[in-house]
Amino acid sequence: MMSIWPDTVSYMTRPEDEAQRWIVHSEQPVYENEWVTVGLADISMPSGERFEHHTVVLPAAAMTVVLDDAGERVLLAWRHRFVPDVWNWELPGGLLDPEETPAETAVREVEEETGYRVRSVDHLVTFEPMIGMVRNAHHVFLARGAERIGEATEVNEGRFEWVTLADVPELIAKGRIVNSGSLVGLLYVLALSGSRGDSGGQ
Repeated sequence: MMSIWPDTVSYMTRPEDEAQRWIVHSEQPVYENEWVTVGLADISMPSGERFEHHTVVLPAAAMTVVLDDAGERVLLAWRHRFVPDVWNWELPGGLLDPEETPAETAVREVEEETGYRVRSVDHLVTFEPMIGMVRNAHHVFLARGAERIGEATEVNEGRFEWVTLADVPELIAKGRIVNSGSLVGLLYVLALSGSRGDSGGQ
């Protein structure tokens, strides 16, 4: 019987088709500060059409799925985000400092926001949350186990609690987790690593 699914190996190793590349002829900033750069790019599409396209560049960020020693609970913050005016549960995380690796940022942000020091940290995935117009790499990590070392030094990052990992799917379904980095990290752990955070010895 012929499979309706494409060959996985061929799909994953598909070569780049240069004829389908969008060409950037030039790009100039129209507004910039330390948090955001808005640019205007002169581009050509594969069809040959040429026009100007806005771009937005934001600093890279790192966030961490922190599991307890049993792998049954995850450390999340219930917080308000004023731009979309929403409350939701989020992973600890923040922007990379200059000369700081994503893993270093992940560990630092957990300590600053929660008062916990993680026992280990493994990279899960790096993704672009708005790939059509925005450059803003998100690096997601998994930490197994954490030790309380003091009080949080960042006091405006929400109220952190240990949430049962098995409850996360329902929280997502009810719109209680809408942050892209938190969704990617939690769904990765649930779907690919198993509900107890076992990533296959990664």
